[in-house]
Amino acid sequence: MTAFARRARASAGRMHPELSLVSYTLLGHLEESGGCRATDLAAHYALDKSTVSRQVSALERAGLIERRVDPEDHRVQVLQLTDAGTRILAQVTESRRIAFRERLADWPAADLERFAAYLVRYNTAAPGAPAAAQASGS
Repeated sequence: MTAFARRARASAGRMHPELSLVSYTLLGHLEESGGCRATDLAAHYALDKSTVSRQVSALERAGLIERRVDPEDHRVQVLQLTDAGTRILAQVTESRRIAFRERLADWPAADLERFAAYLVRYNTAAPGAPAAAQASGS
């Protein structure tokens, strides 16, 4: 898992020099959610608010996100992708897809199916749930 995380961090930097793995992840979440508050990002990823604040500031300086007033609560600022942020996220996502396709190109179909099933299982496992409960579907 450590090697997997290191490779992900390194590849994020190669895909776009301004985009760390955390930045890429935050941009992806903003795209998926349609925007959210910085505190929502911190809560979702279990990150310290100061960590998210630094990442958000860097993304704002790079022109990849912007703050907008929440139309439902004018006291709240919502983070949104800019057009530049949307473009860069799409470029990095496509680069990652190409890299995955290249790495998996010579895998037999049965191995790909098992790998995909393991990824689904890993991603749907409840954090902190006992392994036996996850395996049995409880």
